[in-house]
Amino acid sequence: MEKKELALSGFSPNDRQTHPPEDTVIFEQHNSVNAAPNKHVVEGDENMERGNWSSKADYFLSVIGCAVGLSNVWRFPYLAYKNGGGVFLIPYTIMLAFIAMPMFYLESSFGQFASLGPVAVWKAVPMLQGVGITMVLFSTIIDITYNCIIGYSLYYLFASFQSPLPWSDCFSWWGADETCSRTPKDPLCNLTLDDGYFEIINTTWLWANDENCPNGSEISVPHQSPSEQYWEKMVLNRSSSIEETGDIVWYLALCLLLAWLIVGAALSKGIKSSGKVVYFTATFPYVVLTILLIRGVTLEGAYKGIEFYVGKQLELSKLADAEVWKDAATQIFYSLAVGWGSLITLSSYNKFHNNCYTDTIVVCVVNCTTSVFAGFVIFSILGHMAHRQDKLVSEVIQSGFGLAFIAYPEALAQLPWAPLWAALFFFMLITLGLSSQFVAVEAIITSLLDQFPTFLRSKRFFVTAGVCLALYLLSVPCVTQVILVWSVVTFAPPTYGPVEYPVWAIALGWSMTIFCIMWIPVVAVVRVVQAEGSTLWQKICAACTSAPDWGPYLEEHRGERYRNKLDSKEAPNCLQLLATPEI
Repeated sequence: MEKKELALSGFSPNDRQTHPPEDTVIFEQHNSVNAAPNKHVVEGDENMERGNWSSKADYFLSVIGCAVGLSNVWRFPYLAYKNGGGVFLIPYTIMLAFIAMPMFYLESSFGQFASLGPVAVWKAVPMLQGVGITMVLFSTIIDITYNCIIGYSLYYLFASFQSPLPWSDCFSWWGADETCSRTPKDPLCNLTLDDGYFEIINTTWLWANDENCPNGSEISVPHQSPSEQYWEKMVLNRSSSIEETGDIVWYLALCLLLAWLIVGAALSKGIKSSGKVVYFTATFPYVVLTILLIRGVTLEGAYKGIEFYVGKQLELSKLADAEVWKDAATQIFYSLAVGWGSLITLSSYNKFHNNCYTDTIVVCVVNCTTSVFAGFVIFSILGHMAHRQDKLVSEVIQSGFGLAFIAYPEALAQLPWAPLWAALFFFMLITLGLSSQFVAVEAIITSLLDQFPTFLRSKRFFVTAGVCLALYLLSVPCVTQVILVWSVVTFAPPTYGPVEYPVWAIALGWSMTIFCIMWIPVVAVVRVVQAEGSTLWQKICAACTSAPDWGPYLEEHRGERYRNKLDSKEAPNCLQLLATPEI
């Protein structure tokens, strides 16, 4: 191989000893050198080094489990109500069709073509390998977060096997204090008497005597519902601020350990074992959602919640609000797990000729339908809760942790057979979390296997997207950049209820984000600096040119284009690579 060819391939002449001579077919080196046997490969697998899904159903349910997660249940319904009810489906569908689905298809086809994980797959464009590193780092953070949520859900599941439910009332055994009450306490009134003294009087007494409290004289009484105080005092044992770490809550630590043990057991044989577990974890949530919906719509006041969810009339004026479009985009990205490396990981174990185009359409439609369906489940029961407490639905609706561990458990506690409904709900949260967690952990494992095949299992290689990738930079990145800029411009410091985070905590959050994404420019600069070339343009071309062993994993799928990649005497430049037709 000539020096110029090595340079444009992203390797230096010093790497010559690691590559075969010119007359050696590169895929043979790629698939055999440093490859250790994979004990999980079975007869019938197309890829005997890496393994494949045991069946199409294994892959399909794994992708469904990855895409349909906690955000479908605890985030989408809240965003729909917040952004105009049914009208929110308009920007949501547009973002799905023109951004999420193309990216979903790109990632799926990318991983399937190369049979590589989210880091090694960037052999196609070595300059962009930092994107894969960022994906894995984000997945690592998400893994930690998701398993904590699964741990909380496990605790609530165990707590559900008692009657009455511990959060159904202000029980002293779990530490309820005087501010705990099932109903809000009447405010007090600070009255000024004729002699100049002040007297604190209950406003209920004033109303009973046809008196009113003067403006500015009302004193609100601190109040927390049993479910809220149970969450903060018993479950979290929450300290006064983030600067106070507090003690380790032993029962939560055990639940977290159990969550990791479940994940480890499910992934003990890689996709061969996780592909079977998802038959339950990916389908059971639909059973529970259906049961809860049937129960919810039969409750008194359920229609109030449903009306509140979809909106009595379409507020088309909401479409002019940029925040609505940003919420739609972030929800669809978060829900479909686009850009996290999970889709590349799952599709990398597909057989080469799998129809990932059909998979993309079906999974995206199922995911969005589930979000809408879950909204009816959540709001039907919250409507009943608001009806019983004589409140507006807006006064009981929450999002995220507040919905999953405060508002919804409180609503379930008011139903007959409350322990049964609570156990079903939290078991559903566990299965939703686990099916997504399996894939996120698998993305990290796959990346490590691809990067360190000698020590872990076997060596992998990758693909180039050519003209398809070039056309895809034309639309989606522009829209995502607008969303990113808008998110930064409208950023508001996070809070935990009324508690504001200190400056150092916010700085820590930004540092974690920067640490994840900084590898994109860092790796790009390193690749350009290390590349051969006399001009900056030549260096960029060299850094963007795919590696010599880039292409489909198996010999029979490589075709002449990739089989004879090293035969040409002169390596093409960037523009020539994009213009090269598929053979």
